[in-house]
Amino acid sequence: MINKNYLNKINNSKKAFIVYKTIKGFDLYTDFSKKIILNDKNIIKFLRTKNKSRSKNTDLFIGFFGYEILNKLIGVKLPQQKSINFPKGIFYKPETKINLKDNLIFNSPKTNKINKNFKININQNSYTKIFNKFKKKIKSGETYQIKICTKYKNKSTIDPLDFFCRLAKTNLAPEAFMIKDKNFSIISCSPENLITKKGLSISTKPIAGTLRKNNKLNKSKALKFFRNNIKETKEHNMIVDMERNDLSRICVPGSVKIKKEKTVEEYKDLYHYVSLVTGKLKKNIKNLDIIKAMMPGGSVIGCPKISTLNLLNLQEKENRNIYTGSFGFIKFNGDMRFNIIIRSILNYKNISEISVASGAVIDSNAKHEFNENFIKAKALIDLYK
Repeated sequence: MINKNYLNKINNSKKAFIVYKTIKGFDLYTDFSKKIILNDKNIIKFLRTKNKSRSKNTDLFIGFFGYEILNKLIGVKLPQQKSINFPKGIFYKPETKINLKDNLIFNSPKTNKINKNFKININQNSYTKIFNKFKKKIKSGETYQIKICTKYKNKSTIDPLDFFCRLAKTNLAPEAFMIKDKNFSIISCSPENLITKKGLSISTKPIAGTLRKNNKLNKSKALKFFRNNIKETKEHNMIVDMERNDLSRICVPGSVKIKKEKTVEEYKDLYHYVSLVTGKLKKNIKNLDIIKAMMPGGSVIGCPKISTLNLLNLQEKENRNIYTGSFGFIKFNGDMRFNIIIRSILNYKNISEISVASGAVIDSNAKHEFNENFIKAKALIDLYK
């Protein structure tokens, strides 16, 4: 009964804690001896620091990089944008790690003060204007695909563990995680792995392609749809090629391979088109090199990465914060695992923020992409009902 007793106990305490999805269940990290709040000045030092591994399962730092700090890290300038002054990244050194089963058992004290209504920061008309502007950029060759971010916001006091446990039952994703700290929480059902590194082996799992579920669809029919859809196939191929290129910068020439190509994964409200790309790292590659090569993840930015980031940042009027950043861990032995932060709720000072994005390519249309954003946000919005 460790799930029920421990989850209730730690949630009632004032301790910060993290829950992270694993193959066998979940890992819970707590009793943090260090909390490193990242900024533009200390991030390189953090990534270059060598920590002595004692073969303990807590010999790691776990946390997240925000979108803005990753831009600065790779030399992409950000214009002045509306900001809620949320930290650009935080990493924790845990002293306790507990394995939990897939079936998370938690009795919520029902302290949620829920607002069911969300305000969207871009309505369909505004979205269409941005979309058409980017379509011109695509036609002129400045970018081939670009992801337009929209945000759903409300004011709510939530119990993040309650939200996460309910999300795990209805829309469990392979990169799901939650963080509960003093004045913020993050709840995520992210499906996308950006980096898995073990020794010199590294892989990435790009997702590009979304199909809304209905009663007539199953995985095989969804796969047939993706394969027969020119727009979805072109978008997927572009993102896979970009991720292969990112890996090739840090891997042994000729070692980057597509291990699994164009498969379908199923979630609560949608199907995704997925591939797996692997490589063997060069021996002199450091953590900093890996992060700079792979982040921000291309599948949620667009292609080519740098020029598309510049276009996005000039257009977007407010910080993305955690959205399209990365959450995960860096072990003291150098191994790491990071996702792309999508399908996530940031609750900061009792304001909930859900960010989503869909891609504009040469043959996509604004109405379809705008509606796709809501499909991606729906599983999270449903938690507030």
